[in-house]
Amino acid sequence: MKLKGLRWYIIGLIGLATIINYIDRTAINILWPYIHKDFGISEADSKDSLKLITTFFMIAYAIGQTVTGKLMDAIGTRLGFVVSIVGWSISIALHALAKTLGSFNIFRFFLGLSEAGNWPGAAKSNAEWFPAKERAIAQGIFGAGASLGSVVAAPFIAYLYVAFGWKMTFVGIGILGLLWIIPWIVINKNTPDKHPWITKEEQDHILQSANNKATAPVATEIYSWKQLLGFKNTWAVISSRFFIDPVWWMFVTWLPFFLKENFGFDIKQVGAFAWVPFLFAAIGGLAGGFFSSVQIKKGKAAVIARKNAISIGSVIMLISLGSIAFFLDQLKEQPGVAIALISSTLFGFQFLINNLQTLPGDYFHGKNVGTVAGMGGTSAVAGTLIVTWLVPVLTKTSYTSFFLMAALLVPLSWICIMFIVSKRK
Repeated sequence: MKLKGLRWYIIGLIGLATIINYIDRTAINILWPYIHKDFGISEADSKDSLKLITTFFMIAYAIGQTVTGKLMDAIGTRLGFVVSIVGWSISIALHALAKTLGSFNIFRFFLGLSEAGNWPGAAKSNAEWFPAKERAIAQGIFGAGASLGSVVAAPFIAYLYVAFGWKMTFVGIGILGLLWIIPWIVINKNTPDKHPWITKEEQDHILQSANNKATAPVATEIYSWKQLLGFKNTWAVISSRFFIDPVWWMFVTWLPFFLKENFGFDIKQVGAFAWVPFLFAAIGGLAGGFFSSVQIKKGKAAVIARKNAISIGSVIMLISLGSIAFFLDQLKEQPGVAIALISSTLFGFQFLINNLQTLPGDYFHGKNVGTVAGMGGTSAVAGTLIVTWLVPVLTKTSYTSFFLMAALLVPLSWICIMFIVSKRK
């Protein structure tokens, strides 16, 4: 049996896993403003308690990014994804057993540890299955899964909560991940050089690409973490993600609170409107991948094409965030305009982030790609942890500082990716 376009089935399944991943992690952010009283937590302490829950998740997520990056390089993406998704599906279902804030924190820790594998796994699989000119599109499909997960999460979780309560909501979304494993094991039988279903044409297209050193069957040196830190390109990925990823997480974590506190939204209204910015984020991810891929086909070097896309996304984000920060008071009676500007922000973020996440596959090859991607992911979480602790303080009276901080992080990330560059690959 031969299956044409097998690489697109692989990245499609990874995109679907990412949708499930984001439904799982987003559930608490949507539910917490409305269920915190079940745990004896007052309205005044609700944001501080969510900050603590998010911290446990993020600490585990930071550890998991680096550890699972090495895991994916060691056992391969096929088995690595299975280990990761079984872990996070069980962890999210266990949330239904939470009795106190402390038990919630424990379950969030294990969720973060296992969910982290999705990102270095996707970066490595992308480098294995796609030539350089297609990687940004593939990463865009995967990145769109993160956005679509948030699109689906808000109405889906709000519906489950209203219909069945918060406990069954966590159990239900845990089952989704376990079901995903079945098609993954059946379709992703091996790497493209050994897969029994791949056509000769597609195999040649992947393995014989001049720029696709990540999958070509040649011996490559495997660096240690310490050796990889000797490359400026590694630091470019690490530092840029430290600054830019927190902007995404600010909206994933705090958008329901923002809508509730600024516009008085109940959970049904959050479910009805909170998905809109993430739909535009999905479009941005695909557009950013398409943009850099077209540039590569026209003769641009892959790294230059990625950086051009990163620059465009940064400009879109900066304009959108600045507009919200300076006109927030006027927007209090116009939630639709605020949601439109947030949508533009997340469009710009996904336009750039998929190109940024593709750079480890352009800078490195072989069993170094997942490791560098994981190191970048750990750095991203470190930055997000700092911002997470700042948000409850910054938003006590107004969200203006929230948006100003997000706007400041964008050029810092851009500077890192543009000016920290290795002369050797």
